[in-house]
Amino acid sequence: MNQDAWVDSIMNSMSPQQRIGHLFMVAAYSNKGEKHVKEIEELITKYGIGGLIFFQGGPVRQAILTNRFQALSRVPLFIAMDAEWGLGMRLDSVISFPKQMTLGAIADDKYIYKMGKEVARQCRRLGVHVNFAPCVDVNSNPNNPVIGMRSFGEDKVNVANKGIAYMKGMQDNFVLTTAKHFPGHGDTETDSHHTLPVINHGIQRLTDVEMYPFRQLIKDSVMGVLVGHIHVPALDNTPNRATTLSPHVVTDILKNDLGFKGLIFTDALNMKGVSSFYKPGEVDLYALLSGNDVLLFPENVPVAIGKIEKAIENKQLSQEDVDQKVRKILRAKYWAGLDHIAPVALKNLYEDLNNTAAKAVQQELYEKAMTVVFNDDQLIPLKYPDTTSIASVSIGREKGNTFQEMLSKYANVAHFAVANKNSDEAVYDAVLNELKKFEVVIIGVQNTNIFNNKDYGISENSRKFIKKLQATTKTIVCVFGNPYSLKFFSTSPNLLCAYEDNEVTYKVVPQVIFGGIQATGRTPVSIGHEIAINSGYDTNPFVKRLRYAYPENAGMDGATLKQIDSIALKAIADKATPGCQVLAVKNGTVVFEKAYGTLTYDKKEQVTNNTLYDVASVSKVAGTLQAVMFLQERDLIDLDKKASFYLPELKNTNKEDLVIKDILTHQAGLIPFLPHWKRTLDTSGFNKCYYSPEKNDTFCRMVIPGLYCINTIEDSLWKWTIESDLLPKPILKKNKKGKVEKRSDKNAYVYSDLGFYIMKRVAEKVLDQSLDEFLRQNFFDPLGLNTLTYCPLGKFPLNQIAPTEDDKYFRKALIRGTVHDQGAALLGGVGGHAGMFSNANDLAVLMQMNLQRGLYGGTRYFLPKTVPLFAEKQFEGNRRGLGWDKPEPDGNGPTSDYASPNTFGHTGFTGTAVWADPDQELVYVFLSNRVYPDAGNQKLIKGGVRTKIQDVLYKAILNYNTDKRITLK
Repeated sequence: MNQDAWVDSIMNSMSPQQRIGHLFMVAAYSNKGEKHVKEIEELITKYGIGGLIFFQGGPVRQAILTNRFQALSRVPLFIAMDAEWGLGMRLDSVISFPKQMTLGAIADDKYIYKMGKEVARQCRRLGVHVNFAPCVDVNSNPNNPVIGMRSFGEDKVNVANKGIAYMKGMQDNFVLTTAKHFPGHGDTETDSHHTLPVINHGIQRLTDVEMYPFRQLIKDSVMGVLVGHIHVPALDNTPNRATTLSPHVVTDILKNDLGFKGLIFTDALNMKGVSSFYKPGEVDLYALLSGNDVLLFPENVPVAIGKIEKAIENKQLSQEDVDQKVRKILRAKYWAGLDHIAPVALKNLYEDLNNTAAKAVQQELYEKAMTVVFNDDQLIPLKYPDTTSIASVSIGREKGNTFQEMLSKYANVAHFAVANKNSDEAVYDAVLNELKKFEVVIIGVQNTNIFNNKDYGISENSRKFIKKLQATTKTIVCVFGNPYSLKFFSTSPNLLCAYEDNEVTYKVVPQVIFGGIQATGRTPVSIGHEIAINSGYDTNPFVKRLRYAYPENAGMDGATLKQIDSIALKAIADKATPGCQVLAVKNGTVVFEKAYGTLTYDKKEQVTNNTLYDVASVSKVAGTLQAVMFLQERDLIDLDKKASFYLPELKNTNKEDLVIKDILTHQAGLIPFLPHWKRTLDTSGFNKCYYSPEKNDTFCRMVIPGLYCINTIEDSLWKWTIESDLLPKPILKKNKKGKVEKRSDKNAYVYSDLGFYIMKRVAEKVLDQSLDEFLRQNFFDPLGLNTLTYCPLGKFPLNQIAPTEDDKYFRKALIRGTVHDQGAALLGGVGGHAGMFSNANDLAVLMQMNLQRGLYGGTRYFLPKTVPLFAEKQFEGNRRGLGWDKPEPDGNGPTSDYASPNTFGHTGFTGTAVWADPDQELVYVFLSNRVYPDAGNQKLIKGGVRTKIQDVLYKAILNYNTDKRITLK
């Protein structure tokens, strides 16, 4: 049925009283009791109201009531909400998008459109057809108590453009929008909920400024306008008459002068701006007489209907006027699809409203709004390690809050807090004395509010503290609140405005400070005389540190990634490992970071994202190989030279002719491993020539707590390594042109730890420095890696380190905090082949630096050609790169079969893996302690857990923006 036919059929089925009833949109709540519900049902069945505006409650409860009410109504109800910043403005357990003042800071309006589109999706999913948004009031008065953060700002053009973008995002997706509060509520100092605000501007100013956004939205086909309860003498000087009730404002100006043909809604008729001066029923009648179409939030529907019926009898109002309004409403309902109404599906409603795609839009909006107001010292983004001493202080939140947790992902930041922002000066001074010794202090002004008359929740003592601190060291002041509050910090040389105080902004601001996100926002309002409108600086976009967001922010499907949960949890249930960490980076964005299970099977200690794991052979590429690449690109080692060129002790041995390239590709003929530890035992256990239960000058290498190895053990291990046998050299077969065609199966490629014993020795010899100290100085500290380390015991609490094996054959103890590998343990925990500990985040940073061809955080660690050289396959019949492992060309290798041939990384014996795929810009980190309590546990390996999870990552890429989803077998 077409629109006209449907409208006619509905009109013909309605009595005159039902038509009047159809003009009312009544307030409904899903957090009230059955009495309230029954009252609504009576208004639907007895008076035929046309719609409901839902306020507080929850999404599932609202959906249940919506279905109940729609089933009762003869004509489908318009369901509306005030959802300026999304459903979260009114409902619990759903996300909120940024407020409009925050959006006003965003440079590109396409992001506002994306928000409108997502808000529309959520509205439709919940059965909502009308959103009383956007608010297009020009907030020219910083003391405005009711608009403020609800406005896009004080620039009329910015307000109009963003209002249009938001409107189009919603209306293109079939949610009717309403521009409010006509003719403009931005320059008031009172709240129309409590009184009748007065605006004393002349007609020229009102036309040029207040009405400008409305005029632009009407030109761009906004479907609804909501008229505000304000008194504007220049437009209607009738005492105490709100614009809502003014025929000149609603009919002459809005309809006739501006040419608006859509639905005109009153603001809520229970607000004191009108209800203080008119009785229930009277205000509804006057609203219709002035030209409004929909009566919002009436105080008494039966009384109002009676008043309107009497007005029709008295020819004060005609039935034709009523019918015309009803037809407009019905045409809008048809546009919204109410000619074919279906109940709101309750299944997965919460999940659909809070999916990762919605959260991705939410975060992206906050990211784009971030405004670096001042950057006088050019501190933002911090070029760590140029700044080597960093602290943070949270004012208004407890120490260790989300803001500080995120800072720690980027650098070794010392954290402090003044949780009670109203603390006396002595408390602040004590913290000040601690902070003076740091080169840079990041200050989080948190737990703020939006109210000018409450100083935005920023205490005087906190402001004094910040000024004192700024006089002693470099500071970055991060204000999590209303931009008008920046007036307190106009002398801060480095100032960042986050606009709002919530968990999302706490996560985003640290990313701006360290360059994971570029700041491009501009202040949408002026703040006193010190900060002009459109203030702000774009930060350096080339720092390229990790960003932390959602899958959809980087082109992956979040729903697909949820399959990782079932794989990880099944592995834990099957006792393939007691717990694990999984992290994925796509296009430089951490899209998945999750900890599963516990540190041991007794389930007492939970794995967190800060848990350190022994990464075993991942140490080869995360440690030794980084040093080798460093040396090669500086021409300090030649990969085509023999190792004996750098290590003369190899001459006149069977290892004299081993070429470094062959060593790195595991085809030098080295045997897989040597159980060095067995040679240090005797029939009674630990040979006293090698071990002591106490640390002293002779025995200072800790094997485990309470067991120390002799200082010279490294020389012994090296001697035993040199003396080890070799496998037969691989046989090459060449064609007539001399190209290698085939390699014999005989020892062509044998994975060996011994090669990295040798490469560690080469690196330390050429560097004239220990491997661990070199890596710390040149990679780990500059990259801000807090957990990537050798020998974590003593650096971290024991409960932060996952145990590995309950060693019953060598150390006779549970291994926790010391390296699992026996050879590396004898070396004091620093082996070329093993010894490193880390959480997933720090390994991801290191791998991302390698993926980015040696560039990270604005610092170049390798020449652009170095990592690709080492990461490419070197020989036919051998999948390995130089040090790096790679996919098996024919599949069934260490990676997902979806991984590109350019993928490089490594796995570790303890149940770990790191992989980087340059083609997809994908980094994958998996950490576990599958060897707990017994290294003989092969379930993780035989079950292919690591590769199954990696499969999901590739499927999430394929499933992004496609209807044909790949499912796991």
